[in-house]
Amino acid sequence: MRVVATAGHVDHGKSTLVRALTGMEPDRLAEEQRRGLTVELGFAWTTLEASGDGSDGAAGAGEAVAFVDVPGHERFVPNMLAGAGPVTAAMFVVAADEGWQAQSAEHLAALDAFGVSRGLLVVTKADRADPGEVIADARARLAVSTLGDVPAVAVSGRTGAGLAELRHALAELVRDLPVPDTTADVRLWADRVFTIRGAGTVATGTLGAGRITVGDELEVSGSGSRVTVRGVQALGRERGSVDAVARVAVNLRGVDRSGVGRGRALLTPGAWRPSSEADVRLRGDGAAELHRELVVHVGAAAVPCRVRPLGDDTARLTLREPLPLRRGDTGLLRDPGEHRVPAGVEVLDPDPPALRRRGAARERARELDRAEPAAAYLRRRGVVQTAELRARGFHPDAPVLGGLHVDAELLAALPARAGDQVDAFAASDPLAAGMPVEALRRALAVPAVLVPRIADDAGLELCDGLVRRPGSGTLPAVVDRAVRALEQRLAAEPFRAPEADDLAGLGLGPRELAAAERSGRLVRLTDTVVLAAGALERAARELAELDPPFTVSGARRAWGTTRRVAVPLLERLDADGVTRRRDDGTRELS
Repeated sequence: MRVVATAGHVDHGKSTLVRALTGMEPDRLAEEQRRGLTVELGFAWTTLEASGDGSDGAAGAGEAVAFVDVPGHERFVPNMLAGAGPVTAAMFVVAADEGWQAQSAEHLAALDAFGVSRGLLVVTKADRADPGEVIADARARLAVSTLGDVPAVAVSGRTGAGLAELRHALAELVRDLPVPDTTADVRLWADRVFTIRGAGTVATGTLGAGRITVGDELEVSGSGSRVTVRGVQALGRERGSVDAVARVAVNLRGVDRSGVGRGRALLTPGAWRPSSEADVRLRGDGAAELHRELVVHVGAAAVPCRVRPLGDDTARLTLREPLPLRRGDTGLLRDPGEHRVPAGVEVLDPDPPALRRRGAARERARELDRAEPAAAYLRRRGVVQTAELRARGFHPDAPVLGGLHVDAELLAALPARAGDQVDAFAASDPLAAGMPVEALRRALAVPAVLVPRIADDAGLELCDGLVRRPGSGTLPAVVDRAVRALEQRLAAEPFRAPEADDLAGLGLGPRELAAAERSGRLVRLTDTVVLAAGALERAARELAELDPPFTVSGARRAWGTTRRVAVPLLERLDADGVTRRRDDGTRELS
């Protein structure tokens, strides 16, 4: 399906034209039919014959084209914006007997602000006046907008003249529309919401990208509540799923009409982020010329906002209500007091930095002008998850690690910073086995998954939840002297471990002993039973001189020590696989 919005002044024949093309009545509400003007958004469709052979994937035989028939009366221009916002092509209607009018200009300003670049001029009521002069005038006005030099067709809805040519021109128009991304995240702006007895809440909108399937769970923007797709309809038929681009009516379970008003969006859960501020590029009036209080229209949403100029054509919008925005989204600013559209907007950054310093606005304008947006966003944030970048509409290079993107300058600086942190920690606590990984992570302000890579790039060791320099373990001088004294005592009697009081007298507490063990100077059998390095190997050699099996007493005598030392020493040898304990309590070498 292709979707085309109608635009033009009130009573210039838009609805009549749609009715003639489709055989359907776009003015569905009783008020619209009674008053003879479109108040709400009308919707109808037809099937166009092939334009070309369709070999390039463009519109071919049986191409369905849906029309969003938008209001033309001045009071209902916001409804027109709701219909025109998500649409990429427009059929601009001007009556031959009246020519260009005030709402013609306002509708063109809206299409121009939204950046709609594909369109068709249709001059209606050609049976009432010569359309030639109106065609020339209207085409000249359209040419200076984003629509550019559009083809024109003159028709008469009353006589049917020109309708065949119009259908052909429409087929040419939709043939060149871009192919939608059906795998994209869903963001369906609700432009009409109503209740059907027995079915519940129904929201209609233009699905610009993605796919909606019965049973899908969607998130309602603004509230974050979840709803389930009970049914989905396109072109008047129930469907199991609908691909973009399409006009759809979605029957929702889990919400009443008040929970999904116009301007709300139905979103792929978790794929979008609400934005209360956005930095935008302006197309139209300069930033300094804009009133400070305006209404921003994006999709079907219309939200009051405050405008803060940044540069000549850049501004910050502070929204009264958050919207699910991404970089590249387009919209417009409308001045309700002056009944005009002063500028279109393109979102450059939906999550901008705070402006607190004097001159910050000018500095931000320069950054927006010179920096690639994704790189600038990443530089500001340092480390960002891929999902977060995608939710904001940024598409940087491949992630560094584990779904994370890291600013290149930060990534280059992190190893040196990590080394400095580890060295500082070691200096502050020389007896520590290393800096806890979590402490280093907090100091660097990075996710834990990045720490191993940073440590490796810095040439650091990561073991047992600690980070340290390789080969670190040099004891402080006071501890080194105490260990040397202990080593001298054990040199003569290697298995005569000192008592706890002796260790305390040397100044060797639990932390000092642990540090000495890590440095390879001592062997701790228990908290207070300590031997010199090499004691385990010497103990095994002396046991080899005994006749197997041997008892604890035999080992004790061979080592010339007490049970206080012999028992934990044998248990250590058992654990190391040097000795093996038999069922009768004796031991033998393994």
